[in-house]
Amino acid sequence: MLKKSISRIRSIRYVQKPFVWFGKEFTAFSLYFASYGKKRVMGFSVWFEKWKNRLVRFFIMKRGRYNRPFLHLTTMAVLGLGVLLAPIIADEFPLFATDSSDLRNLANAQVEEQSISVGDDVFATQLSEKPRDKVVTYTVQKGDTISTIARKYGISTETVRWANNLTSDSITVGDQLQIPPVTGIVHKVAAGETVYTIAKKFDTDPQKIVEFPFNDFANPETFTLVAGQTLIVPDGIKPSERPSTPRRQVYLVQGPVSISNAGFTWPVVGGISQFPTWYHMALDITSSFGAPIIAAQDGKVSVVSLGTWDGGYGNNVWVDNGSGVATHYAHMNSVYVKPGDNVVAGKTVIGQVGLSGRTTGAHLHFEIRQNGSLVNPLPFLQ
Repeated sequence: MLKKSISRIRSIRYVQKPFVWFGKEFTAFSLYFASYGKKRVMGFSVWFEKWKNRLVRFFIMKRGRYNRPFLHLTTMAVLGLGVLLAPIIADEFPLFATDSSDLRNLANAQVEEQSISVGDDVFATQLSEKPRDKVVTYTVQKGDTISTIARKYGISTETVRWANNLTSDSITVGDQLQIPPVTGIVHKVAAGETVYTIAKKFDTDPQKIVEFPFNDFANPETFTLVAGQTLIVPDGIKPSERPSTPRRQVYLVQGPVSISNAGFTWPVVGGISQFPTWYHMALDITSSFGAPIIAAQDGKVSVVSLGTWDGGYGNNVWVDNGSGVATHYAHMNSVYVKPGDNVVAGKTVIGQVGLSGRTTGAHLHFEIRQNGSLVNPLPFLQ
């Protein structure tokens, strides 16, 4: 009996030895792999720190110049992905099937559910109302005049004449006219020019140039221009015609004044340098640097952004009145309120006029949003 027990114990030891050996080897391997991984991570960290500053300087210097190629490449990638996934989506969702019989059945079902009224002018050609980012070519039709073409595109008659070097309003059928996207001047940048010299040359505000969304800059923060690029100068005046063209009126606002029926007042004292447009649905009010900004409506401060670019707004404050209407104050120098503070229209000083963000001079960028959408601030203030 004793001999059998000893023999059994020896057999168990013999079986367990490989497992003990495997555990030791696995532990040694794990320690070595961890040490190796740590060395690799540390080596990569040292390399990254060495080249990080150079990469950051490169991307900051070149940003803006590569915006368009990057967007084009991204768009092509999305389209390519869509082409690859289209067959899979069609198999999973029969609604997208391209079989002709399926399409006919779907069309017949839709016709049964609704009727469509077709007007007499269904075949009439209408100009697109979407914002235009560049100059387009228009062929003069029978009955066209400079004024009718200008109204059709929502620009001034002077803009059409200046863009086409016309000395009179005489045009003939078949003429090709260059139509700028907005009222103003289309200018080819020369070496050494800046947004400030160009604005002075064409008697406009440089802020209008930098806020036109389709103007490109080599550096969006310093508004660096590249010689030879085409620049849209909103509200610019041709220098040779400036003496015969009345200068634009300056609109002064004295805020705060009495509260309007909508519960608003002007937030600052100054002059309106830019009125609301399709690409700038806000008011720009020039004032001295550090001038007080007063709450334009009663409400509660919802957002305060300090020390950031924030899409070009710089230091800015949002005030919500609780009924779907919010006011926005941007390019501020100092901010005196914080989220959650209650403000009173015409009384609470929320900050100072400044130069932060995308700005060429001290002014207040003032917006009003109604149910999340930008609206014209003038009807609320007047």
